[in-house]
Amino acid sequence: QVQLQESGPGLVKPSQTLSLTCTVSGGPIATNYYYWSWIRQPPGKGLEWIGYITYNDRTYYSPSLKNRTSISTDITKNQFSLQLSSVTPEDTALYYCARTVVYGTKQPGDIWGRGTQVTVSS
Repeated sequence: QVQLQESGPGLVKPSQTLSLTCTVSGGPIATNYYYWSWIRQPPGKGLEWIGYITYNDRTYYSPSLKNRTSISTDITKNQFSLQLSSVTPEDTALYYCARTVVYGTKQPGDIWGRGTQVTVSS
């Protein structure tokens, strides 16, 4: 059974880079068909899709975040990672990684991690 687990610092200072890793177990990340996605949910708000990477390293980033976002894979570790630069308190959110069958909407076939809280504060 495929499982995803987010990891990374829970507190990041303004202007620094937020770095999160998603470790995938129970199945290879180097597989066709799926989008390896990052999504976040700010306090009191809905889900915001950040971007995705595919098995062959094709990436897509949300237009509102693309200038600050980078998503990459480490096939040897079966992981994919998110980097978000120049963070502000508005980047405070619960961050999720997910294996999604489409990008942008939740589907029954998706597998999500539990989420990790990231707070941007000095």
